Amino acid sequence: MAKKVTIDNLGSAVKDILNEYDNSVSQNLSAIVKKVTQTGAKALKSESQSTFGTVNKRKRKYANTWTTKYEEGRLSRQGTIYNTQAGLPHLLENGHAKVGGGRVDGRAHIKPVENELIRLYESEVLSKL
Repeated sequence: MAKKVTIDNLGSAVKDILNEYDNSVSQNLSAIVKKVTQTGAKALKSESQSTFGTVNKRKRKYANTWTTKYEEGRLSRQGTIYNTQAGLPHLLENGHAKVGGGRVDGRAHIKPVENELIRLYESEVLSKL
């Protein structure tokens, strides 16, 4: 049912509607960011295990050290997926030099997950809004 608003109260009525919409969007975006970051960490764990195998204990440790961090500011929501073994994901993804000379080729295991998460985030935002 439509609410009747006088000209004098029009500004406050529009402000109330926009505040309600803003709260709804903020809650939806927070939930989406949390869901996507958790999904990404799980995907990176499984991708790391399948790429580098589960035989070696050291490689299992790498796969299990993916974690997430979520920060919410006044105007922003940010989810971060990171590995607690700093620098190692970069070396494994891009390759590195060997001690005796030569190079080790990188194995792309982060980039495919990143692309999938971007698509997931966009589709979730479009469906919720």
